[in-house]
Amino acid sequence: MKKKRTSTYNPTLDKILEYIYILIGSGIVAGSFNVFLLPNKIASGGVSGISTILYSTIGWEPAYVQWAFNIPLFIAGVVLLGKQFGIKTLVGTIFLPFVVFLTKDVEPWTMDPLLGSLFGGLGVGLGLGIVFRGKASTGGTDLAAQIINKYTGLTLGTCVVIIDGMIVLAAALLFDIERGLYALIALYVTSKTIDLVQVGWSRSKTVMIITSKQDEIRDGILNKIDRGVTKLSAYGGYTDSERPVLMCVVDQTEFTKLKQLVKTIDSTAFIVVMDAAEVLGEGFKRA
Repeated sequence: MKKKRTSTYNPTLDKILEYIYILIGSGIVAGSFNVFLLPNKIASGGVSGISTILYSTIGWEPAYVQWAFNIPLFIAGVVLLGKQFGIKTLVGTIFLPFVVFLTKDVEPWTMDPLLGSLFGGLGVGLGLGIVFRGKASTGGTDLAAQIINKYTGLTLGTCVVIIDGMIVLAAALLFDIERGLYALIALYVTSKTIDLVQVGWSRSKTVMIITSKQDEIRDGILNKIDRGVTKLSAYGGYTDSERPVLMCVVDQTEFTKLKQLVKTIDSTAFIVVMDAAEVLGEGFKRA
């Protein structure tokens, strides 16, 4: 098992870092919006998508439109859903349109809608993922989705899809079908990038081992792999005899070493391997 590390958790520093995440993430979202999405008329959902449509059709300033939607939605969220959003979400709600306003004169980085949708979605996903790491959000249609979820019984995911789908459909009708398809690409890239930022590049493996030499394999995992192991009670479905299962979680780089160790001790061992997207705790990362 990994040696215990001395805790260096500092609540004040942690809180400061959360606000830094919110500011940096909001800035990345705003910059990506101005240099990729807006000039290419890509309305990939959310309040930013609404502001793209209104700017391209009526000429309304995107930052003003975003404030006009975000602030009332935040107030409605607090009134209807409670105060769980807190000051951090308010910071993101106000700061993101502010950066949109500051960077409105920045030259577009591309006028190719495909590149705009890909890199715009990547930038927005990166920024939102960082904001979520700060335990906040940028408000907008996410709050609207939560309100609809509370009063209609629809799942939160369904509410988000409905709202973003309507915005993308409006873009397709007001611009052209291709712009709607590009918006879907940006929306997909955004969601995948958020997942990547939240979970990270590394992947761990959950390994379940059924063996008649559990003590030797357990000692090998503890002493040679330097990982913890859990013994689970189980019974064979055919024999109905007790067959304990050893479970451990290892980094991807340690898996080959673990597999070799098990096969060396018991070549007949039954091994089940599953991906673990995120592992929190001693020896891995802190929540």
